[in-house]
Amino acid sequence: MTDQPDLPEEPAPQPETRAIGLFQDISEDKAEELIYAMKIYGNESAEPIDFYVSSLGGSAIDMFAIYDFMRETRDKVPLVTFGLGKVMSAAVLLLAAGTKGRRKIGKHCRIMIHSVNGGSTGPLQDLKNEMKEIQYIQDAYIEALCEETLFTKKQLKTYFTKNVNVYLSAEEAVKYGIADIIV
Repeated sequence: MTDQPDLPEEPAPQPETRAIGLFQDISEDKAEELIYAMKIYGNESAEPIDFYVSSLGGSAIDMFAIYDFMRETRDKVPLVTFGLGKVMSAAVLLLAAGTKGRRKIGKHCRIMIHSVNGGSTGPLQDLKNEMKEIQYIQDAYIEALCEETLFTKKQLKTYFTKNVNVYLSAEEAVKYGIADIIV
């Protein structure tokens, strides 16, 4: 009987990286891409999905599309959010919407929140209608941020009535419950 040479051990299988990212403005096209990716990853396995966020914000309507799908996805699989560089405006809610306890933020990341922006021209009746819609979106944004963070409605309304951008450090983001862990 001949001696068989020892075969090298097979390396242990490495976990598959399941990552998506928002590194641009929030738009209809980007919402479609992110929702589709979450749908595929959410159906493949129960392993966490990493969601990297570095964005100046964008469309509030498309933010809500992503946010609603994130809420459904995190009920099935952990959704680990990572705030990097800048997380501003509509992107703040997406960072905060990760699985609680698993929302990370870079030490040097800057957070910025402000009231909803809108603009329209046309007849007075149309402008009145647009103002109602902007108010609705503002109220929904405040409600969602309060649900996902430690902010109160009173705090957010105070910030928003000042009509200024409110900047937060990574430490303040953790203090207010936008993120949980500074990396």
